Amino acid sequence: MDESPRPVIAAVDGSANGNRALEWAISQALMAGAPLRIAHARLYMNSIGSALSGAFEEPGPDDDPVLIRVREALDGRAGLPPIEYASHPGAPDTVLPALGEGAQLMVLGSRGRGGFASLLLGSNGIACAGRAACPVVVVPRADPPLHDPYGKVVLGLNSAAPDDSTTWFAFREAARRGARLEVVVAHAWPARTFTVAGAIGTAAHEQTASAHEVAALAAAHLRPYAERFPEVAVERVSAPGNAAGHLVAASQAADLIVIGRHRQRPLSPRLGSVTNAVLLHTGCPVAVVPLEEDAVPAAA
Repeated sequence: MDESPRPVIAAVDGSANGNRALEWAISQALMAGAPLRIAHARLYMNSIGSALSGAFEEPGPDDDPVLIRVREALDGRAGLPPIEYASHPGAPDTVLPALGEGAQLMVLGSRGRGGFASLLLGSNGIACAGRAACPVVVVPRADPPLHDPYGKVVLGLNSAAPDDSTTWFAFREAARRGARLEVVVAHAWPARTFTVAGAIGTAAHEQTASAHEVAALAAAHLRPYAERFPEVAVERVSAPGNAAGHLVAASQAADLIVIGRHRQRPLSPRLGSVTNAVLLHTGCPVAVVPLEEDAVPAAA
């Protein structure tokens, strides 16, 4: 018996950026042939006292004002995926990451109603991108509506430690969109040496060797995915130095940036420096994919 597809979750909060993310999630659910779960996490200031007195009843979607407005806006609209609504009491940066269990994707805006408007990435986006069990797409703020597709998905590939789940996600999304896949592969800056005259020189041959080694590693990693998705045209871009700047530049003419979550180490941040920089400065939606040992194999 075929299992029902896992839902796409759209986290809404009543903000314009949340509504923009909702539109992106609707399109994603339709492409994936998946149901859409529209979720709102809300704090109830009197919930503790009410619970202690035995009078607290968890509110549902029918009395959640944010979900009521969303439902009214979508009511009667044609061409929507199957939709369910869910209201969850609690702090959004705690509630939302937990919703990733059992979902194929979570989508939310980079900034919501709370916090400082000058911040480009809110605590909810950081929490979900860093802790959710499913891939998380963060949709940036922008005054104009989402543009027509560029037909390009961009994958940030760490050739030294490539991740199967991230690469699989990028190829699958490019295939769904009929888009080409641009793979940004970073390699080290050329080494510098002191000349006899004391000036700093650049060892160009070391840069070339590094670029060739990185390209070979990337090609070996990408090969089975290119065979699995022959309809996806792949272009590799060699990026000297830190990949963040190259990915941000590519985001100005891309439909989606795909990057892996930082590998967890004791006392390390949940998001690596490249991921964090891209989320802060991107011009298009960014998918942060958990690094999983049991990723879907390319031959599946």
